Amino acid sequence: MGSVTSLFVRKMVAAAGSGFDSRMLLASVGIEEQADPDPTLMVADTAYYGLLEDLARTVDVTDLPLRAGASMRCDDYGALGLAFKAAPTLRGSYARVARYAQLWTSVVEYQLEPAGENTWFRLHRAGVRRLGLRLSNEATLASATTIAREVSSTGRFVPLEVHLQHLPPSDTSHHTAFFGCPVFFGSDRDALLISRAALDTPNRLGDQAISQFLIGHLDQELAQRAGTMSLRDALRDAIARSLSDGLPRMEDVARRLGLSARSLHRRLAADGLSFQALTKETRRELAEGLLRDERYSLSEVAFLTGFSEQSAFTRAFKRWVGDTPAAYRKAQT
Repeated sequence: MGSVTSLFVRKMVAAAGSGFDSRMLLASVGIEEQADPDPTLMVADTAYYGLLEDLARTVDVTDLPLRAGASMRCDDYGALGLAFKAAPTLRGSYARVARYAQLWTSVVEYQLEPAGENTWFRLHRAGVRRLGLRLSNEATLASATTIAREVSSTGRFVPLEVHLQHLPPSDTSHHTAFFGCPVFFGSDRDALLISRAALDTPNRLGDQAISQFLIGHLDQELAQRAGTMSLRDALRDAIARSLSDGLPRMEDVARRLGLSARSLHRRLAADGLSFQALTKETRRELAEGLLRDERYSLSEVAFLTGFSEQSAFTRAFKRWVGDTPAAYRKAQT
């Protein structure tokens, strides 16, 4: 299971308006409303998506992620937001997001990808494209647009295009108005297409000395984060995040950890670990956790644990625990 910063949850709840009991909504995912906002406090991604889906059962959430994104400010992100502001250009700002995103989420990866003279700012989020995940993706791209407008010396940042993989809501006028450019739903990616001119425009507060200080701080945070996680835990986390794309290969997981396959193999052998055994253990524990959450159908659980067919998942799960997924779920309720 992954996690996202509580900052996103607070912003979504605030954007939902006064018609909701914000204290109860935040408490439902383990956040104390009166506590000082802390972007390092994490919330389970499934709990966050569930909260958004609960809101959707009560009100029209078409423009909710846009309103939440519009409320974002660099200072909300702590050191990362300051580093975003202090980068010389917007290109540098987005590069810092791509590098340090894991400090506030374990379920989203960002990438700058050349597209001729322009550049894609892409987000990759694995998992079933449930409503909560879709709303979260929209809020993420809206936030990336808002803070770019905050730091750009022109104050007029507008993407060339916005792409979202999910199908459009019945009314897309809110999206077009917010982004100020064509918005393509049902795309093959979740991304902003940004012009070279926009990326290379100087930031209003770009400062090389401050940047160096902040980057050093963020690098230290990354190192501390890596140091607190054992190889076994880091590997299980990487495997879990890869499973929705199918059974992961050791080479791909090693690359995600910044290692060569040979180096990972040596470190596993030194610790008496097996990649295959850890993959099996991770799939089983992830499956058990998902089955305890009735919001996931059996087919979705199969997909999220790396099976292309539900029947194959059922056979494997029965080998693991001696019961079918349906019987296991029933026994948990």
